[in-house]
Amino acid sequence: MIDWKSLLLGTTAGLITLAGSASAADLPVKKAAPIEYVRVCGTYGAGFFYIPGTDTCLRISGRARAEAGYLQSGSRNGAGNGDNSQFRGLLRLNVDARTQTDYGTLRAFLRTEMASRTGDNRMTSGSQQRIGNAFPAIGQDSFGRVQDYVAVDKAFVQFAGLTAGRASSFFDFYAHDFEIIGQSLGSDVFATNLLAYTQQLGGGLTATLSMEDPNFRKNPFYSQATSPAAGALGQTISYQLTNAPSPVITSLAANGLPSSISYVDVVQRSRMPDFVGVVRYDAPWGSAQLSGAVKDINIGGPLAGTAAGTVNPTRLTGADVGAQTSYGWAVQGGLKVNLPQVAPGDSLYLQGAYGQGAAIYTGMIAYTGTYLSNATVFNGNAFNQFLSDAVLNPLTGRIETSNSFTATISYLHYWSPEWRSAFYGSYGEMHFPRGLREAFGQISQAAGSVAAGGLGLPFVTSGLPVAANGAGFPYSQVLRDTSQIVAGASLIWSPVKDLDIGVEGQYMRAAILNGKVTNNDRNATVGTGANATPVYPISSQDAFQARVRVQRDF
Repeated sequence: MIDWKSLLLGTTAGLITLAGSASAADLPVKKAAPIEYVRVCGTYGAGFFYIPGTDTCLRISGRARAEAGYLQSGSRNGAGNGDNSQFRGLLRLNVDARTQTDYGTLRAFLRTEMASRTGDNRMTSGSQQRIGNAFPAIGQDSFGRVQDYVAVDKAFVQFAGLTAGRASSFFDFYAHDFEIIGQSLGSDVFATNLLAYTQQLGGGLTATLSMEDPNFRKNPFYSQATSPAAGALGQTISYQLTNAPSPVITSLAANGLPSSISYVDVVQRSRMPDFVGVVRYDAPWGSAQLSGAVKDINIGGPLAGTAAGTVNPTRLTGADVGAQTSYGWAVQGGLKVNLPQVAPGDSLYLQGAYGQGAAIYTGMIAYTGTYLSNATVFNGNAFNQFLSDAVLNPLTGRIETSNSFTATISYLHYWSPEWRSAFYGSYGEMHFPRGLREAFGQISQAAGSVAAGGLGLPFVTSGLPVAANGAGFPYSQVLRDTSQIVAGASLIWSPVKDLDIGVEGQYMRAAILNGKVTNNDRNATVGTGANATPVYPISSQDAFQARVRVQRDF
């Protein structure tokens, strides 16, 4: 007898099982996403990896640095003098992205630096503050002594011989490569805006033409801190930053002295880029480079409301003095020789530069400071050094350029794989056209003023008050030819890879090339007015500084 009940239940269960199996088979299966592993990119050296999902290789690196230093200070007299200690903490981040293309490697490189630095102006860097690359504290005790900065140090693209963006100037060669303090004489513009093309000529030889931002290579005209609104000769007020007036003699009195003076704005405008050309040779034994640069030097027009009451001043030759453009230039040769026969890693740099109207290109201002007309070479220095690229001749109303040259030697020696030292020395001179000092002296005598430094109406510079055309004139520091020696040595210990612990000492000597000048710090004279002569004249000044550095790269 058939058990219909059991048969019915078994058939129903089988159908349900079959239906369930069919439904599960019909459902889509969700697969796990593939895991993207970071792959090492060995094409461009250590540290590169592929950005997941792309064929671009990336390297992220950085630096942490601590520094402390000491700088000799000549005096505590005067604002900003008397500082000896220096401190800095620095952070650097680098991003290097490279992709291989049919045209070669496409590269983008980024670097940012952030730092907090304190001390005298040698560490806080008035140069970087003047160029807008740093900002100061504004407290009574901290102004000029505490400074922070966040800088776009590098941001450039390289492709098929093209370099475009923010990068180191192609003109530079040695650029303080072995130094801790980095203030030997020589060009070192580590960040500027440029557009350049490099052609590979074969056999290690390359040629580069670079169009570079002119603002980073302009050292200002010599200018007096007088207001063109002053009503009479010898009457002055403070005049800074936005304009820089320079006097032009417009007429002479019967005694041969100026009877009227007008002012011209000598602030340089950004009118054309600097053009830099470089030929470089690289070989296993080292490298050699020849650099050349051309830059414009320009002034604005006459300033309204001048002391003589004229808007379009006329110089003595009778022509109007208006906007002008002249040109400066510089050449530099450099040689680097690798010396593994002395010790592995040893190398020697030799470099020399000469220029007209190009003090930043020659690097004559590397120690004293950039983007200023004149300055003391250290706090409390006995005299100012004049650094202008050019001067407006007050007799002719024409631009006249200074000339300068520097020479540098630097040697790096490894005592052992962990210990190394650098030894370096540099020398430079700064010269101004003859007759300029005498021309400004005429203005001073005409004004009947006893000018600071003895030339022209009162200057920004400090100096012993002596008259222009008296016994004190030979002791004036204004627009004097000067020389500098900067030399130093270091000892660096690297106990592990990418860690440096080092100390460096540096000696500097600034000198007047002919004669002596008044002493800023010992302000005393014999006599008054035109016959005032200094009691303590000086022809040179020495300084010493030292710095300790702890640095980790990764």
